[in-house]
Amino acid sequence: MITFKEAKEEDISLIQKLADKSWKSAYQNILSADQITYMVTEMYSHYEISWQILSPNYLYYIILNDEIGAGFMGFELHYEEMTTKLHRIYLLEEFKGKGIGKKALDFLKTQVRENKDHRIILNVNKNNPAKSVYESQGFQVYDEQIFDIGNGFVMDDFLMELHLV
Repeated sequence: MITFKEAKEEDISLIQKLADKSWKSAYQNILSADQITYMVTEMYSHYEISWQILSPNYLYYIILNDEIGAGFMGFELHYEEMTTKLHRIYLLEEFKGKGIGKKALDFLKTQVRENKDHRIILNVNKNNPAKSVYESQGFQVYDEQIFDIGNGFVMDDFLMELHLV
């Protein structure tokens, strides 16, 4: 059974382990090993995750498959007017292709509606096959952008959106 556990500070080490493992498999053919290490170190430091968990509109969830950590997601309600931003959603490789990502996106849509937002936005690397998963769930590309993320690295992303009725 798939469940979603709201992350607390005591879950930070689990999020870090899930991030390290899922990022390596998700980006090994897209980004250099140096860039993956840099991004995981920056984005998933104890300080960064703690700050996000303590922010009132930023929610982190551990995605559990029969009580086993299968992945995680983080999103920010009211990121813009009536808009939630999905900052991250990652599954471990062994849990992909089982409908868990779709269930996570359905859970996200419910959270967004309950909090009175009407739009979800996200960034996805142009070479990430996850783009097709988002498209299958109704997301559409509305722009593209190259982001300087520091240390000489960039992210070349599609910006996607989903309007909820």
